Amino acid sequence: MKRRSLPVAAALAASAVLLLTACGGGDDKSSDNDKIAGADQGSATPSATAESSAAPAEDKPDGVDLSLPKDMNLVFDWDKPKDKNEAAAMDDAANYVRAIYRGVDKRTTKDASLATYATGDGLKYARTQIDARLEGDWTSTGTRRHYQATTRSAPNGNSVEVAFCVDSSKFYSKEVKTGKVLKGTPSVTDFDYFKIVMSKYPTGEGMWQASKVFVETKAAKCQ
Repeated sequence: MKRRSLPVAAALAASAVLLLTACGGGDDKSSDNDKIAGADQGSATPSATAESSAAPAEDKPDGVDLSLPKDMNLVFDWDKPKDKNEAAAMDDAANYVRAIYRGVDKRTTKDASLATYATGDGLKYARTQIDARLEGDWTSTGTRRHYQATTRSAPNGNSVEVAFCVDSSKFYSKEVKTGKVLKGTPSVTDFDYFKIVMSKYPTGEGMWQASKVFVETKAAKCQ
């Protein structure tokens, strides 16, 4: 889904500026099954229409590389809203999640994809999640499913709340040095509920960035 492009140089410049931005909010806890805190996980099989991180069309949706290794599968099992702004914000919320795990895979918090799809508290949250895995010397493997998504627009049209569940029951931490996969006992801790506030990018046509992340962990409603 290639909608429009943000030059990589501009993204990197934005990243340098955002490094100076004080951010807060979101749940920074990391669990033994490597879910991003605040995302929900479920065990149901994704539908045939679900988007996968491995889909070639999603590798560079805005001219920025979001490709992930084949064993790191992010599935977005949701229907897009009819409103074009809400649909674009939902797409970029998915790209924000991809950018986080690209950072995990590439072992960096400074990938251009983060500057493209995150700002403010959303950027701080993403970097905190990546840093936790860098410090633990972990990467990720398996399938992480995102589902039951809803959207809600602000009256001014400049922000959209994208809420969804995440199922990390089949998504695990993997030791970088040994390749050992760390699997915990399945439980409600595998389920989280995210609310991501997507803000319209000032100069990018149809571009949305995660500006705030709110997380409900152990979300039984997502089971």
